[in-house]
Amino acid sequence: MGDGRKTVLMIAGEASGDALGAELIEAMQAEPGGDLIDFIGAGGPKMAAAGQHAELDLTQHAVVGIWEVLKNYGKFRQLFRQLLDLATRREPDAIVLIDYPGFNLRFAGAIRNYQSSGGAFRDWQPKIICYVSPQLWAWREGRVHAIARDIDLMLSIFPFEKEWYAERVPEFPVEFVGHPLVDRFPLAKPDGKSVPLDPDLFTEEPTVLLLPGSRRREIDKHLPVMLEAAVIFSEKIKTHLRMVLPSNEMLELARRHIPTDIKIDLQVGGLAKALGQASLAIASSGTITMECAWFRVPTVVLYKTSPLTHALGRTLVKVPYLAMPNLLAGEELFPEFIQSAANADNLAEASLRLLRDRSERTRILDGLELVAAQLGESGAASRAARAVLDTLNFK
Repeated sequence: MGDGRKTVLMIAGEASGDALGAELIEAMQAEPGGDLIDFIGAGGPKMAAAGQHAELDLTQHAVVGIWEVLKNYGKFRQLFRQLLDLATRREPDAIVLIDYPGFNLRFAGAIRNYQSSGGAFRDWQPKIICYVSPQLWAWREGRVHAIARDIDLMLSIFPFEKEWYAERVPEFPVEFVGHPLVDRFPLAKPDGKSVPLDPDLFTEEPTVLLLPGSRRREIDKHLPVMLEAAVIFSEKIKTHLRMVLPSNEMLELARRHIPTDIKIDLQVGGLAKALGQASLAIASSGTITMECAWFRVPTVVLYKTSPLTHALGRTLVKVPYLAMPNLLAGEELFPEFIQSAANADNLAEASLRLLRDRSERTRILDGLELVAAQLGESGAASRAARAVLDTLNFK
């Protein structure tokens, strides 16, 4: 382009990636040269609001689990081809792939195959950047060499990942930029005022926060057993039940699962305030567990998926814990219950222990302090933005 403008294609496929992408777009626009960038690709409403001219909203199609992906293969194949066509038509200067590894790593490989096949009419050599490392250290470590081949830069949000890559592919550039939670919720830092670190917070009527997930299947799988558990422990400890959902659609779906005799406050959004007032959370495994950890909320974690996905996962996953706070701590701070173990009795028993046992709550809170300390300093989005701009020769 004669005016020096650049084009950056971004792809985010889930709500968490949409938030991360929006923060990155805003941070890039705030840097010198950021006003000369056209953002295209696929994201969600937050990225669109930040300035992305999206070809499609990929976050509307988010699913989880191997079986769920297979059932939707035709749809994802069409979306994939649509984005690949966009990339080859517009020939962006950089491609930023935000989390969503099953889709995004294949997209990076397809771009490299297109280049090597001689399909381009001119020398198109886009920089391909991954923002959030796939969890190779948890499963399918062998993908590391394909990633090093296809990706120009990895932006990591967990500190141990840089060393992990360096041991396996020393020449592959990886930058630890820090975790977005540090900037999103600055008041949650342990300053003695803004975080309820007192283990006796629950002495009167504890607030128990139910966080069943952000996808339809997660609501259907997780919420009924959460509610059953709530009935059990509420018979022994008077509690205030609260639930935060990511959208009005998920809120309406949740309402269908709630019996008329269960009193629970429902809301869309406002997670930070809800966590700041919670004594305990029961949460679906995923990004949300890190938010619970950041707000120092003892949490019971559950995950239920299809039998096929679970069976394959058991053979492939090689880490001892599912929840990231537990992995960062190197111990089980948050009790985890998977598949058949994620039943009402187990969830209720673990919840009661965390509400009643002061020493256990103190152990967890101490561990969460160490977890939070690993997430880096504020400015993750700005560091990521500068790293992307550097690949475009904007200094």
